[in-house]
Amino acid sequence: MNQDSSPSDHTDGQDSLLLLKTLQSLWTKKEMNKLKEETRQGFAALEDPLAGLLDMLESSSDWKGKGHSLGYYITNELQLWIKEHPAVQKAAILSIKLKLQLDLDVEKMCTPLLLQEKTNLVEAYVAEYPDLQRKLLQTLDMWCEPSFNTTDISRQYQGLRPNKLNHKMLSKLVFRLLEQYNLDPALCPNVINQRHLGSLKYLFYKRFVEKTMTQENWADHVQNTVGENRWLQEQLIQLLVSYCDLNTAARWALRYSLSEKTLPYGVANELQKLKVQERVEDAESRVDDYEEDRKEGYYQLPIPRENIHFLQMWEEMLRWREKMLQPGQVVGIDMEWRPSFGVVGRPRVSVLQIAIEEQVFLLDLLQLLKPDETEELSHFVQTLFSDPTIIKLGYGMSGDLHSLAATCSAFKEMDKQVQGIVDLLAVHKQLQKCWRKSSLQVDVLSQEKTCGDRGFRQPERGLSLLVQHVLGKPLDKTEQLSNWEKRPLREEQILYAASDAYCLLEVYKKLCEDPSGFGLCSDLTESLVGKPTTKSRAKKQLIQQEMPSPSEQQAKVIGMEALSPPPSISPKEFSVVCDNMLQGLGRHLRCLGVDVRMLENDDNHRKAAEIAREDGRVILTSGLPYQTLQSQVGEGRCFSVDCSEKATEQALQVLKHFNVQVSLADVFSRCQLCNCDKYLKISKDQMKQLMQLSGLLTEEDNADWLAKSEEKQETNPASDTSESDSPQPVYNPNCQWLEESDLNVETLTLATGASLQLAAIPPGVLGKADLSYFYCCTQCGKVFWEGSHFGRVVSQFKEALGTAEGSQSFYELS
Repeated sequence: MNQDSSPSDHTDGQDSLLLLKTLQSLWTKKEMNKLKEETRQGFAALEDPLAGLLDMLESSSDWKGKGHSLGYYITNELQLWIKEHPAVQKAAILSIKLKLQLDLDVEKMCTPLLLQEKTNLVEAYVAEYPDLQRKLLQTLDMWCEPSFNTTDISRQYQGLRPNKLNHKMLSKLVFRLLEQYNLDPALCPNVINQRHLGSLKYLFYKRFVEKTMTQENWADHVQNTVGENRWLQEQLIQLLVSYCDLNTAARWALRYSLSEKTLPYGVANELQKLKVQERVEDAESRVDDYEEDRKEGYYQLPIPRENIHFLQMWEEMLRWREKMLQPGQVVGIDMEWRPSFGVVGRPRVSVLQIAIEEQVFLLDLLQLLKPDETEELSHFVQTLFSDPTIIKLGYGMSGDLHSLAATCSAFKEMDKQVQGIVDLLAVHKQLQKCWRKSSLQVDVLSQEKTCGDRGFRQPERGLSLLVQHVLGKPLDKTEQLSNWEKRPLREEQILYAASDAYCLLEVYKKLCEDPSGFGLCSDLTESLVGKPTTKSRAKKQLIQQEMPSPSEQQAKVIGMEALSPPPSISPKEFSVVCDNMLQGLGRHLRCLGVDVRMLENDDNHRKAAEIAREDGRVILTSGLPYQTLQSQVGEGRCFSVDCSEKATEQALQVLKHFNVQVSLADVFSRCQLCNCDKYLKISKDQMKQLMQLSGLLTEEDNADWLAKSEEKQETNPASDTSESDSPQPVYNPNCQWLEESDLNVETLTLATGASLQLAAIPPGVLGKADLSYFYCCTQCGKVFWEGSHFGRVVSQFKEALGTAEGSQSFYELS
């Protein structure tokens, strides 16, 4: 027995041995009813029933036996005890220790653990037993059936509520376990169907809301997603009814030979009309209303079509090989792969684009990576990337290289060999930093507008935004989510792929011609060629990354060594995208001035990778999505957060890892609702006038507050003097300010078009004597004011603010 055990431990051990003797006696006499009663009463009498059970099993000579053995009987009683006392988590540990898993019901053992969010213990329980892994996944998938109510599970276990045991949490767990145990996804049809349904909804949003996908591209992805799954086909019809018209839904129903009994009434009628007319037009044959003018306003390739070469055979590569490897030239490089839409696994590059002056080469890796040609291609690619005399331009090159490494084992060490890389993502971050400090800043809000029948045009991001800033027009991204594995490629895909690579040459040339005109230093060329600039924010983000596994991987920074520790940066220089499971973390970071985008609850994890690549953000995620997302954006730009920690601790962990130095001026420097960092400052007197103009404040209210203020001063006349003698915390956020002239007092709208949300201001706020100013977000119009929440945030993040000048004194005042 452990020397540190307490007297109660000895007493419990003796009681368990006495209980064992009693049970052995009853077992021998076959008095089963009394045996059961004594077993249950004995467990209830023990201070630690599970420790007592362990003592009994260790002292019993037949605990490993099955069937008619006392040890086996006791283990069965263990299941009943767990059901009545589910909070006792040591039961699973005990079962693992004694290797009793195969003798117990996996669902009954794991359910209380899942209700208590002990998934790590569940994984350990089934780790060595493939059959139990399959049974567990089948159980979880059954719970993910849309009609299944997870609250029904908890009713069987007193005192446990499935606060987080919902379909979304279970779905994430299933996908993580499928990959971890390398099991067939067919085991979990409900989860797979729901994931595909989510992909369908995403495709409908891209096509009919954003209108950023062509009809042919969209239809191709829809068919691949739905396949032969009848349930998904029926869900597709429902979505078509919501987004399109009955005739279009009927055409798709005819394509899949769906029964009229399964169709909505209107669709069934349209289907009958089509059959009677005996003429079926192809759904993709209709031309989009906006296709004719789609190219207007977008970047256009300045080279003729015959200068775009699609290379599928090594013989074709040989013809142009020397041209592409010519020393001293500048080369634009990009890569395309089929979007995963939530499928587990890393993307495989399908097309590698190489642009030189007046020429673009599209390498068909699906053909060129065939076994008999892999060696030649890998040698060519390695020669291109390792030649320091060839300047290679990219945008987010680290993520592209990791996707290339996942495509073929010959490219696994590619990132260690690259030289002469210029990542324009780093340049873009420098430009944005300059624009924030000068009049060159582009108001992104003005780009976000409605474009008639073309739907709601999203603001440009990523490479498209850089091209717009430098060349005057953005990239047309409608083919970005194409099926790049389908052959032959459509003409629109070929032009899109060529444009993505060639625009890099033009952007780089324009910046090098006049770097100071874009707010960059005059030695731009010298500072970028050969290695990323040491001042770029992107490089600061490509730092050593902690892996959620025992073996840590070293971060790889293109063209230079990883930095340890990373250079300190301010919250304004740090931008992240938070997975939908970390919205609490996102809100805390936004409180501290970090540029945070958060996925919505219905968003798929893949959207985080898209946003990270477009905006140059770091992904904050957890669990299984980390491995998938990290492979799409590269090491150092995806960070795994410990979900067992509270959001405050998570935020501190992120700030420490990326060496983000927060000052008091950063607190609430961004709108908590929309992430905007531009405010209009309005005095309390001016706010009163605005509320009176809007009819939200009457003269009676104003007089009442004034009377209360005077009454308070009469009862405590010395309060003003004492307060004025001591320093007071002043809220002065590090943000951009709008001029008062930008406010239209008649319409209560800002120059950005946002309307002030004055109705949300509680009536009593204006009566606060210590209130001086209101702060109005220029993007969403939300109004903020000084209050106790500022002090609470400072108190919560005292550790992060501890090194900032004046933080300690301000904290004490707060």
